Amino acid sequence: MNPLWIVQTLAVLRLELRKTFFSKRGFWIYLLALAPVVLFTGHSLLEMKNHRVCDFGQDTNIFATVFQIFFIRLGVFFGCVGIFMNLFRGEVLDKSLHYYFLAPIRREVLLVGKFLAGLLATIVIFTSSAMLQFIGMYLHHGWNVVSDYLGSGNGLSHLIAYLGVTVLACIGYGSVFLASGVAFRNPLIPAGVILVWESINSFLPAILQKFSVIYYLKSLCPIQIDPHAGSFFSLLSINADPMPAYIAVPGLILLAVAVLVLASFQVRRMEINYATE
Repeated sequence: MNPLWIVQTLAVLRLELRKTFFSKRGFWIYLLALAPVVLFTGHSLLEMKNHRVCDFGQDTNIFATVFQIFFIRLGVFFGCVGIFMNLFRGEVLDKSLHYYFLAPIRREVLLVGKFLAGLLATIVIFTSSAMLQFIGMYLHHGWNVVSDYLGSGNGLSHLIAYLGVTVLACIGYGSVFLASGVAFRNPLIPAGVILVWESINSFLPAILQKFSVIYYLKSLCPIQIDPHAGSFFSLLSINADPMPAYIAVPGLILLAVAVLVLASFQVRRMEINYATE
């Protein structure tokens, strides 16, 4: 790779990180990431106040359900919508994208730099949220119980899996929504279409299921949702043909790379007309 491209990518990354983390437009994303943390911590504090301890296995299933149904499908999904779609579309609305386009930098390099900035931001925000959720859920069980779960049980492997799934969700959804922000003038329309596609994944033919992010993420979750949790949750959690991790992880990464390659062709032809925005 050309050393100049690496230097330019890092320069774009540095500029975009400041805007991404401290953007007033993205303040709601922090609230979205904190919502399940507040839920689990409040649950633990209430149990501690009443001097009660819940069933550990039940809490573990609740965590798995909230992680799959809310955190990944809604929290990380809409967080990536808010961050990645604004990387290009937000610059157009602010009438500042032309400064990048006038600079002596390849547009593909600009795309990669912006993607890495959005990816780093979403990973930091949502993996921190997942870690705090884990702590908040088991807070009222006491350190001895939690340490046994992490050390002697499968708690540590579950935690690593949850963090890994969160990172992969940021990679998959981030690439898709960055491409949507480049290709569409109103990216909220494709975001709605993608949300529907991801929601009906369990009902699609097996070959079509593989063209979605949630299929790979469901395969990698360490605990499947309890089928008795309710008909709606049960239908969403159906994964009749889960993919092994050694295929799911590179499969999702290759899907993201393919989307970014298509986006790089689109960004080359991208023209700015602020009057029509």
